[in-house]
Amino acid sequence: MLVSNNEEQPQKRTGEWSRGRSMMVSVPIFIILIAVLVSVSSITAVPWNNEPTGQTIDTLTSDTAITFANTTGSSLPKQGDYKVSKSYVTINATRPSTGEVQRIRVLIRTPVGAAGARPGIVFMHGAGYGTCDNSFGDVATDLASAGFVTAVLDKPVWSTNDATRDYPASAIAYDQVVEYLRSLHNVNASKIGIYATSESTWISSYLLQRDRKIAFQMLLSPMVYSPRQSLGFLAAQDFALVGANSGYQSIVRRVFHADLAMFGLTNFDIRTLTPETYSVPTLVVYGSKDVMTAQVEGVQKILALAHKSGNWNMTIRSYPVANHVLRLGDEAESGTMLADAYMANLTEWAVGTADGLKQTSERVAGATIYQSIAVPLELKASRPLTVYGLILHVAMVVLLAVTAICWLVAIARKVWLMMHGRTGALGIAHGFSRALISLTITTLATLLLFAAGLGQVIMAVVQLGWGGAPEEDPGMMYWSWPVIQIVCTLVVWAWSRVLAKLLEAASIRGLVQIPPRKGAIRALVSGHEPVLATTRFGRVLFWITTAAMLHVLLMFAFWGMFIY
Repeated sequence: MLVSNNEEQPQKRTGEWSRGRSMMVSVPIFIILIAVLVSVSSITAVPWNNEPTGQTIDTLTSDTAITFANTTGSSLPKQGDYKVSKSYVTINATRPSTGEVQRIRVLIRTPVGAAGARPGIVFMHGAGYGTCDNSFGDVATDLASAGFVTAVLDKPVWSTNDATRDYPASAIAYDQVVEYLRSLHNVNASKIGIYATSESTWISSYLLQRDRKIAFQMLLSPMVYSPRQSLGFLAAQDFALVGANSGYQSIVRRVFHADLAMFGLTNFDIRTLTPETYSVPTLVVYGSKDVMTAQVEGVQKILALAHKSGNWNMTIRSYPVANHVLRLGDEAESGTMLADAYMANLTEWAVGTADGLKQTSERVAGATIYQSIAVPLELKASRPLTVYGLILHVAMVVLLAVTAICWLVAIARKVWLMMHGRTGALGIAHGFSRALISLTITTLATLLLFAAGLGQVIMAVVQLGWGGAPEEDPGMMYWSWPVIQIVCTLVVWAWSRVLAKLLEAASIRGLVQIPPRKGAIRALVSGHEPVLATTRFGRVLFWITTAAMLHVLLMFAFWGMFIY
């Protein structure tokens, strides 16, 4: 009976490991793999100090009106005093670094019937590709109706894009328009100012250093700090505001430590904090719902630089409910109104400043100025981190592409063999094919979940930037990160079991002993006694797929998946 019972049991192969021994090998492999991934996450981690949080500047009054002591002997012009005529001119703007020429149309708005030489204003575009016809129409018209000659031009972009903007060349192009206004008989050449918004406040710093005859400037939501610091602040703050998991927030830290100069992108670290930038009478305007600018530290830095240049003619206004472009609501929707009293106050300041009058209203007024986190001044380019990240991601993409091709070939080969009544397309032994397929599908599904979660974060940030409100329930952008962490840990454990199984198979074949069993290596190479597969293609497919999946895990580790 005893012999009979033994014959009914599965026959154990010579040298096959017990479950306990298999576990004893799997656990150290798992610990080593996890240690490697945690180490990668730790080494690529970037320190980031959000303190102090919740900074504020209390305004002196909630009344945003701007008044002057009128010593002109007549009433000051105001919005709507003049009808406005429009005309177009064209200039050729040359980009000095390349010699490229862009024909730029300029829309000139002139107050009809305004006596004498009038003050002028040149408008400077924020991000995007604005033209003279679809930009600043309401503001330029209202200021023209108060007696200013205003100029709105097509944004000078040449062949650049958002990442390769040529700010010094753009400053030259805007200065060409300034000089054009100065040449007009109906414009007072000594009273030309600028109206700059968002991204163009980086350009205005170059313009003010280049043209010391600019009379005044109106800065709408100025970025103040370098693009690396300003955009790093924007992303970090907005990721938090939309409710993204802290793991996704850690991605911002690595992205903004990239050394983009390696790729010829030098805008990230331009020098913007110069006293000359704020050496003229300046109006700084913010919206309390602006989620893009560091307002408290921005105001402090602006005032410090202005005072360093000897300029104390500074006015700060903060408007409740208004967003980054001083609109009340989502600026992606047409017809979104400007903040209440904004145009009236803007006109008041421009008229009084152009006439050289003494301001009698408070210098800092409106809503309390607030900033949620500190500007990340510690941000700097890290070439080692950039090189490693680039190599890792390129290798991952290449390996995934090669893996996809190999699997397509494997599927085609299997179909062909089935059509001819044959089997053994890959010849993968010991159940490794099932493990490989399941682990590959799980890893790729996790990668898709990661992409979906990050995509949702980015869409939510874009919506927030346009003036929308964040969702009460962040959903996937919060729960997907811990889910990916759990799945990745399980995948690493499964891979450790597969590798232990490989060692077991190699041990049975006499390959892990010293010296290897006689004839074992020849039997392995010929496929007669395979550890993995009887076919060379099967072995190649296994290791290519394994390498690709390992790179996916390393990619997760690079972005901090194993420490946050």
